[in-house]
Amino acid sequence: MTTLSCVYHREMLTLDTPRLRLRRWRESDREPFYRINSDPRVMEFFPACLTREESDALIARAEAHFQEHGFGAFAAEIKANGELAGFVGLMIPRFEAYFTPCVEIGWRLGADYWNQGLATEGAEAVLRMAFDELRLREVVSFTVPANLRSRRVMEKLRMKYDGAFDHPGLPEGHRLRPHVLYRKVLVQE
Repeated sequence: MTTLSCVYHREMLTLDTPRLRLRRWRESDREPFYRINSDPRVMEFFPACLTREESDALIARAEAHFQEHGFGAFAAEIKANGELAGFVGLMIPRFEAYFTPCVEIGWRLGADYWNQGLATEGAEAVLRMAFDELRLREVVSFTVPANLRSRRVMEKLRMKYDGAFDHPGLPEGHRLRPHVLYRKVLVQE
């Protein structure tokens, strides 16, 4: 597997949108993030809800990703009240597929924050960072075909459908193994 050559060197602490502050993770995020990750509605298109330990490990991996690559999954905080809504950010997938190595944009918001345009708003800021600051040439996103909410966000971001694949992290025959891939390529002016 080839390694990615892009590393963001400047310390990026926050990205602000009209309603969100995308920032690094804090100890106080652990409990609300666990509540998000243990909600069956939020985790409908994942193999299972996360335990507290698995949720905490996800935060640790996000912070390690920031340390190693200079970018990662930001904690998404509602600016109006300081509540943790979930995450939005960039990750390098840890599996091999025909489109890797790559940088993936992803999001996970608590159900209370759905249908408000927050995932799109946060992802637009992250894409601007990806292309303008990190100088990435392409960003991908993927999900199961039935996850219409996430697919709508991808389409609002003007990402283009780029086919299907079987997620190698799930066993043959698993109902969530089939995935769809979307891409956004930097348009040179």
